[in-house]
This record gives sequence, structure tokens and C-alpha cells, in this order.
Amino acid sequence: MYSYSQLLIKNTWLALIFYLSACAISFALFTNNINEKQEQNTKIISTLVEHNSLNKAPEELGQLLNAINDFTLLDITSTNGEQAFHLGQQNNPSILDHILPETKTLQAKDKSIKISFKFSYLAETNLLFQQLIAFLLIIVVFSIITAALSVRRYKQFYIDIGQLIKRQLSSVSQDKTDNNNDDEIFNIAELKEGIAEIKGLIKLQQSTSTDFEKQAFSDNLTGLNNRNKFVHFFEKNVGQKSDVKFGVLLITRCSELQTINQIRGFSDGDRYICKVAKIMESVVSPFVGGKIFRMNSSDFATILPNVLIDEGENYAKQLTSRFNEYQQASDLDSVAYTGLVAFNWESPLGELLALADTGISVAQTQNINSWFSQKDADVLKNSSASYGNQNWRQEIENVLVCHRVTLLVQPIQPNTRNSKVYGEILARFLNSNDEMLPTASFIAMAEKLDKIVAVDKLIIETAIDEIKNKNLLDKSFGINISSRSISDEHFLIWLERRLLKDPQVASRLVFEITEYGLQQNIKSSKRFIDMLHRSGSRITVERFGVGLTSFKFFKDLKPDFIKMDSTYTRDIDEDKNNQYFLRLMVDLAHRISINVLAESVETLEEKHTLEKLFIDGCQGYYISKPTSL
Repeated sequence: MYSYSQLLIKNTWLALIFYLSACAISFALFTNNINEKQEQNTKIISTLVEHNSLNKAPEELGQLLNAINDFTLLDITSTNGEQAFHLGQQNNPSILDHILPETKTLQAKDKSIKISFKFSYLAETNLLFQQLIAFLLIIVVFSIITAALSVRRYKQFYIDIGQLIKRQLSSVSQDKTDNNNDDEIFNIAELKEGIAEIKGLIKLQQSTSTDFEKQAFSDNLTGLNNRNKFVHFFEKNVGQKSDVKFGVLLITRCSELQTINQIRGFSDGDRYICKVAKIMESVVSPFVGGKIFRMNSSDFATILPNVLIDEGENYAKQLTSRFNEYQQASDLDSVAYTGLVAFNWESPLGELLALADTGISVAQTQNINSWFSQKDADVLKNSSASYGNQNWRQEIENVLVCHRVTLLVQPIQPNTRNSKVYGEILARFLNSNDEMLPTASFIAMAEKLDKIVAVDKLIIETAIDEIKNKNLLDKSFGINISSRSISDEHFLIWLERRLLKDPQVASRLVFEITEYGLQQNIKSSKRFIDMLHRSGSRITVERFGVGLTSFKFFKDLKPDFIKMDSTYTRDIDEDKNNQYFLRLMVDLAHRISINVLAESVETLEEKHTLEKLFIDGCQGYYISKPTSL
């Protein structure tokens, strides 16, 4: 008679053959699936890139492509070979790299941009691993149970023989019979214990698989389904033979996230996103089958299945009403804007997202927290018909001509009496109805439409006039300036003349520019800083530490301040590594007479830690909220 362990090993070898066969079939299906998806997604991206149909800057095109698909690598380079957009990083090679499609490169017809990309197949890969694990579990359970049944079959055979012998041998004592019964009970109990253990392992694996699925398809902050789940839902549930044959897709963009993160801090930014998510969940609940997904840091997608565009517009109206209530209660300039588009089972997902994005651009030029229904699909085929660009161009021109800008100031608190700091001026722009336009979108569109230099001039001119008119010459003020402006010869001539015209005001101005902006053109940056110093003004390098530029570079440029990027100051009281790095930066900066500032200070603990590190000044929502200039 075979023992239980011998039968288990024998059955396991047989089952292993079937398992390897199942693995081969799964890998074949997996390869076929990703090849089909690769071809489909590449066609969508090729249409957007080769024609650059949205007429977007490389950065915006990169963000749009990132919203359409999930990439492990996405690089956009301009004609001169400079990298304009980068997403992803080099990962350690794995066995799947030999199966997954390689990096693909496309180029626009006008050769203005070239894009290299590699899709992420995280969902398909997770599904493959889950299948392999499921097959393995089935094989294990099969081997164990069949071995147990075989043992029981042989055992029953020998029991029958034993009973026959017992009937013939009267010399077998009653004690022997009792012992045999005890052995039988013992073996049955052992079998039950093994089956219970198997059931426990199966339940554990089911729980682990569920956790993996939640991680792959869930947003950690809001608990909503993420972009992977959005794409999976659209591919699996929208089709001619599926339950969803038509409906409305809405993209809602949280317009104030960047501003809140910079001024109030990242904790407030997270609370803002969670509040928007709860509002959307409450509004979508009456719509049967309505689902909400968090696409990226600032965008949410809503799918309203089997409804017409009128019902989608009613949903958007309710969102606007709730957003307006939240805005009034939370002291925000705006909350979110929505673009919506109708779809059917034939609609390409990439085209729908592009149309919804255009709708958001139009909505942002209208009323606060408004929505726009993009019903003209031809907007993607004719760049001159780009409603979003047209509306933004008109609004920017209106702001420039009518001087529709208002200024706020957020002070930087000195940490010692000898620290020389200033208050940072924050510009807010108004539409023709005197309603606030989303600041981040306004600046982005001004850069895209080549209006940013004129916007910088308007802010500087308005700030100088208000400082003079309000007699604020005893204070210093910081003004943000774009990297494009400092490379513009005409702007530099204008700015120098304007500063020399009011030398008293010029000596109270500190111009802020990002570390990345200064690195774009070293010669232009040095010429710009030298001009400011000749005029009596000063310069701050903000978002310092992102590029880790050498201090020799700053010693040559001779800035007056550096403002550490918020990634180094956030939770500084708990992060020993950032404390060490910041202390080193402060020591090096002070040796070459540069003052060090910290932004996005959100808590008392962060402020105390920064003071111990000898930071010269702190700025953030904990220190002070922005107020009118």
C-alpha cells in the first residue's frame, strides 16, 4: 500500500505536467492580448502625435497622452533634440521584458516633435500572475485530495480483507479489534485536518488576490477606482454586445490643487481632493450605473452609462452648484471645471478624452466652476476650430487690455532679527464678468499662446504702481517671472528702463525664477541677474534642489536668495535625511552670502525644525494667508 506522502508526490508530478501546459497557454493568450492592445493604442497616439491635432505644447501633449494611456516610459523631444517632456524611469529588467512590446518612436508630420513611448501593462500582468497562481492552487488541491482519496480507497480494501480474516480467525482478541478501530479514527481525523488546512490556504490566497486587485485598481487617497480601472471598465463594458452602448463621459479638473499645495500645503491639497471626490460621489448616486474614477492628481472621470447628453448636462449643473457652495465655505478662488462629451460603443477612448479636455479649456474661460459640453467632434480635425484656444486667447487679451489683474501678498517670516526677507506677490486674473480665472490654467495657456511675456509685464507694472500709490516703500516684495521672459531681449530692455525709472521701488523688488528656468540658458540668466543688480533689485532662485545644480553655478550667478522646494520642507520634523540635506545646503549657501528660505511650511513642528536648521525665513499657510497688497 502506498503511503499518503508517496501518493501525494506521484500525483504532484502528473499535475505539474498539466500546470506547465496551462502556463504555456496563458502566456500565449497574454502575448496575443497585449499585442492587440499595443496596436490599438499606438493608432490613437499616432493620430494625436503625427498631426498634433490639439495644437498643444509638448508638455501639455505629454500630460494628455499620460491621461489617455498608462506608460512606463514617455519622452517628447523637440526638433533641436531637447527633452520637452519625460515620464517614467528605467526599471530593473525582468523576464516579461522579453515578451512585452519594446519602446516605440513616432514623429509629427511637421517634424516639430518626436515621441518615444512604452506602454504599461500592469493590469494584464497582474491578471496573468493571478491566473498562474490560481492554476497552481488548483493543482496543489487536486494532488492533495486525489492522494487522500487514493489512501482511503486502499485503506477500505485492506479493511475488507481484515474483516474476512477476523471472521475466520477466532483467535483475534477483542483488544486487537479495538486497536484497529482507534487507528481508523486517527487516520480519518488526520485527513480532515489536512483538508481544513487546504481550505485555509485557499481562503488566504483569495484574500491576497483581492488585495492585489485593490492596489492595482484603487486610488489610495480617495478610495475611488483609478485610471487603470477606468480603461479596464471602458474596454470591458462599453460595446455593441455589452450592457453599455452609449452614455456621457465627463472629466472634472480640480483647478486649485497646484495653488493650494504651494500656498496652504500638501495636507490641505489632499483634503481638497477628498472633498471634491465626496461631492462627486453624492451627486452621481442617483444616476443608475454612474461611476467615478480618479485619473491623476487633479482630474476625475465620470461615466454615466446609457444616458443622453441632456442628463449629463444636468449632472454637470449639479456639480457646479455643489462646487460653488464648497468654494464659498472654504475661501477658494475656484474648485473645479468640467468638460463633457457623449459617446457610443464605437467612440475611440483617446478621442473622447481629448474632446473632454477641450471642453475643460472652454469652461475655464466662462463662469467659476462652470462646465462645457463639447458636441463638435470636428474640433480635433481642424486646429483653427479649437474652441479652447480661441476662448483663452480672447480672455488673455481682455486681461491685458483692461488690466484685469488683482494682487495678493504672502509674507515670508524671518527667523532672526538680522534676516532680510520679503512678501511674495501672487497675481490673480479676472474675466470680463470680474470672476476669477484659474491661475494655473491662465499661466499655462499664456505660455502656450505666446502671451506670457506680456502677462509678466502687466504684473510688474501693476505691482510697481500699487507700491508707489500705497506708499509701501518700507517693505520688500517678490514677483514671479517666467523663464521665457528672461530670454527675451525686448523684455530685458523694457524691464531695465522701468526699474531705472523708479529706483526707490526697484530697490524693494525681488524677482523669483525657478532653478529649472535659470538652467535653460546660462548666458541669458547671468545677463538678467546682472541687470537686476545694476538696477538695485534682487533675485531669488525658487524650487531649489529639484535639479541639484552645483553651487559653483550659483556662485557665478550670485543670487540673493534660494527658496527650497517644498519636497524638502514637507514633514521636515520627521525626515532625518531631509534635515541633514537642508543643514548642508544652508551651510554652503551662507558661506557664499546667500539667504535660504523655506516654502510650504504647514505646521508648528516644521517651523521649529527649520529654525533649528538656521533657515533665514519661512513661508506657508501656517505662517500667514495671502492678503490684498
